[in-house]
Amino acid sequence: METTAPGSARQDAASDAKGSFGQVDCRKAKCIALTFDAGPAEDTPRLLDTLKEKKVPATFFLLGKKHVTKYPDTVRRIEAEGHEVANHTWSHEILTDRTPAEIRAELEKTQDAIAAITGRKPRLMRPPQGRTDDKVSEVCEELGLSQILWSATAKDYSTNDSALIRKRILDQAGKDGVILLHDIYKGTVPAVPGIIDALKKRGYTFVTVPQLMAPAEPVPGTVYRP
Repeated sequence: METTAPGSARQDAASDAKGSFGQVDCRKAKCIALTFDAGPAEDTPRLLDTLKEKKVPATFFLLGKKHVTKYPDTVRRIEAEGHEVANHTWSHEILTDRTPAEIRAELEKTQDAIAAITGRKPRLMRPPQGRTDDKVSEVCEELGLSQILWSATAKDYSTNDSALIRKRILDQAGKDGVILLHDIYKGTVPAVPGIIDALKKRGYTFVTVPQLMAPAEPVPGTVYRP
């Protein structure tokens, strides 16, 4: 699959591009995006408390079935506190194994469920396991969704060791990077304060994924990989 780096999209933005900046202009600052997949879950409010305290915006790729539907108040809070609400499908199906109609259903159901809570449909999605192809991209383009992959992952589905999760992310973090974590696993949320503090000490500013590519705006169907 052909991909575009968020930093490249930013550099190639037209002079009249209208993408919204965050706390900083990432053309000048050392930026990184913190993202969370497959929630919301029981520990997400505690995560939101941490992000609020540390003034860090994040991007949440939400799972529809048993997550968005189970925790609507948390979805509402994610939106209200200025984070980017995004789509991680309805039931975590591997989209490349599905027909276009099945792909559309997986994404549309989550789009509609989120819009019913927040009043807005997401503009970003993350394919489960990062698996995408031309078929997925075509459906995403029809639905107005850009695809967002990542540059740093703790593989936190394989460990509850918060210190290890923190170390893995810090070892992989880089300018214009996109960090992948899951707020559904027990070791992850406790690791987040240390990750934020260490990266701030290294001079990073945290932004949402759209802010990372501003003044460019996410293009539907495009696959973004740092």
